[in-house]
Amino acid sequence: MTTHAAEPVQDVLAARAAGHAGAAVPPLSLLEKAAKVLSAFQSGGPRLTLTEVVQRSGIRRSSAHRILDQLVQLRWLEREGRDYRLGMGMLELGAMASHHNRLRRAALPHLHALHEATGHLVHLTVLDGSEVVYLERIGGSDDSGVPSRTGGRQPAYCTASGKAILAFGDAAVVEDVIRGGLRPRTPRTITRPDPFRAELALVRERGVAFDQEEGFRGVFCVAAPLRGAGRAVAAISVCGHGVHRERERIAPAVRGCARAVWQSMFGPGRRTERREPVGTAAAAGVPQPSMDNMMTWLRFSEWM
Repeated sequence: MTTHAAEPVQDVLAARAAGHAGAAVPPLSLLEKAAKVLSAFQSGGPRLTLTEVVQRSGIRRSSAHRILDQLVQLRWLEREGRDYRLGMGMLELGAMASHHNRLRRAALPHLHALHEATGHLVHLTVLDGSEVVYLERIGGSDDSGVPSRTGGRQPAYCTASGKAILAFGDAAVVEDVIRGGLRPRTPRTITRPDPFRAELALVRERGVAFDQEEGFRGVFCVAAPLRGAGRAVAAISVCGHGVHRERERIAPAVRGCARAVWQSMFGPGRRTERREPVGTAAAAGVPQPSMDNMMTWLRFSEWM
């Protein structure tokens, strides 16, 4: 039976289980087996033994045991004696999804207003490793020349959004991006470490980042970090083919949009609710030490 690549795993498994009259049902893939093992925890209790996983998933005992061990190594499951339970890896993924959904809901009306005010394409992005991920894209048919899409990715070093987040982020992440290589995307891409660090210093000084055809020819962007007095957790950008001719008008609008989104989430007084005394590196916008993982970030950041 042929399945479409975009079909949800649950639909694929259901179709395989049902089969077609006169057609042989092909064996489950490893991914499908892992999905059935994880689904056993959804229908069962918080802790399951190997026997219970086998009963609920329908996977053979030897395969289920092997998959459980692999999921424990990946931190998607944890093992206590004979029992298995959902692990920190799954919790981190769920927390990240909730975090991004909350951000998108708060930002959406302001992104639409920014698009109406500027007439250009508007993005909401977050940093994932060395790339920016587009959570939202607001624009019309006139913006079809800008190669971005919701859920798409671009290297952070050659986008205004990426530079805005990196400038007010973790210094270790910046160095990781540099070590990964600043490969030229256009003749205007910043490809040397020292000029790139200097560019991020300028972003911290002026509060906005610019993309001067560094990712794609003919595409210019202005971005502002979404932050209180600490690190940036996202960025809002305006992109288009004529943005460079309107930078003086667009830059304040982008900064104002970022402030409005932050206030929508935390209220106007959130910027002054600091754990560190005034004058610390965090208050000055200087990158802070690296967080170990997403859960640590969620626990200690100003998003909580």
